[in-house]
Amino acid sequence: MDRKLAPNKTLRPVAILAGSRTPFTKSFTNYSRTSNRELMTATLKNLVDKTNLRGERLGDVALGAVMKNASDWNLSRESLLGAGLDPHTPGYDVQRACGTGLETAAQIALKIAAGQIESGIAGGTDTNSDIAGVLPHEFSWIMMEAQKEKSLPARLKKFSELKLSYLKPRFPNVQEPRTGLSMGQHCEMMVKDWMISREAQDELAYHSHQNAAKAYEAGFYKDLVFEFKGLSKDTFVRADTTMEKLAKLKPAFDFSGTGTLTAGNSTPLTDGASAVLLGSEDFAKKHDLPVLAYLVDAEYAAVDYVNGEGLLMAPAHAVARMLRRNNLKLQDFDFYEIHEAFAGQVLCTLKAWESDEYCRKLGEEKALGSIDRTKMNVKGGSLALGHPFAATGGRILASLAKMLVEKGSGRGLISICTAGGMGVTAIVERP
Repeated sequence: MDRKLAPNKTLRPVAILAGSRTPFTKSFTNYSRTSNRELMTATLKNLVDKTNLRGERLGDVALGAVMKNASDWNLSRESLLGAGLDPHTPGYDVQRACGTGLETAAQIALKIAAGQIESGIAGGTDTNSDIAGVLPHEFSWIMMEAQKEKSLPARLKKFSELKLSYLKPRFPNVQEPRTGLSMGQHCEMMVKDWMISREAQDELAYHSHQNAAKAYEAGFYKDLVFEFKGLSKDTFVRADTTMEKLAKLKPAFDFSGTGTLTAGNSTPLTDGASAVLLGSEDFAKKHDLPVLAYLVDAEYAAVDYVNGEGLLMAPAHAVARMLRRNNLKLQDFDFYEIHEAFAGQVLCTLKAWESDEYCRKLGEEKALGSIDRTKMNVKGGSLALGHPFAATGGRILASLAKMLVEKGSGRGLISICTAGGMGVTAIVERP
């Protein structure tokens, strides 16, 4: 049977309309015994209330978490049901490691651009303070097999296969399964390959804290960060941080005497949540919501870190492809929001973009070039603000949109590295 194809549609602009997040805090402190669902629900509720969308049915809600308990299996739907939205609003979960928050925004944006939905919320949450330990697979296998036995002796025989080690809970960790190395250990390898000094890493961390402290003092985060569990600001920001203090910190991943990554130039384990409201221009007009900026494009990449590529170098690939597709140069941006998983990762990426040899491997004729570092992470980055894995994308997207509002117009670049050797990047504009 012949079918007529639908006429081609022009992709619609995707507006960033509002953002909310909890204060970010050190894991196992202020948010102890606070679940991902509680963090996410509170964030959605704040976003819904500030945009007067209580009782509204949105097109879709995409949320995620990296460190999830078994009870979080339907996190997005369960969180939105407690946030004041019309219960007919659907929701689904996403996970792309540290790129989860930006990934959810890209997915919701595509649905809006294609005309499938008029509005949606993207975001994510993570708490290391509510990680559930799980027993080894062997324990579950034996218990399930024992239940199938029809006689008590047979069950007892099956129980006899249990070992003491099967009763020891296992907790999630940040090691790469295929290498057995942590992200920090991989980054140590990267900074050695790219010859990034300890001083350069500490200097980037210092500026991150200084920029974050100035932003808080100026009230930049007042309408982005809501009070939660007695906190009204991120707990990591250190206005009194100095290069001398950072230099005294000991290496955190490489103890051979050549390590340069420390607790000061690496992101801490962090708890928090963020969410961003996206919509069509018609939706914004109908609900009297100002358009802050537009999410223009996104790109994704991965590297073969198992066979020698730097684990956290994928954003360099993604940015190159995204710039090429949009006929832009690396210098065509007013703001650069480069996620500071480690200061060393940021510096390796910047150096890669300046390398003719590396960029030729990305399909470029020559190096992408340097950026104006005074335009990078101008309101502080993850080193100063913290990094709840799945919440970082929403934090960056909302902050960047506000920066463009304050400037009046412009363009911003987002670059986020993730575990598994992946990267998520995006372009945000305000005409």
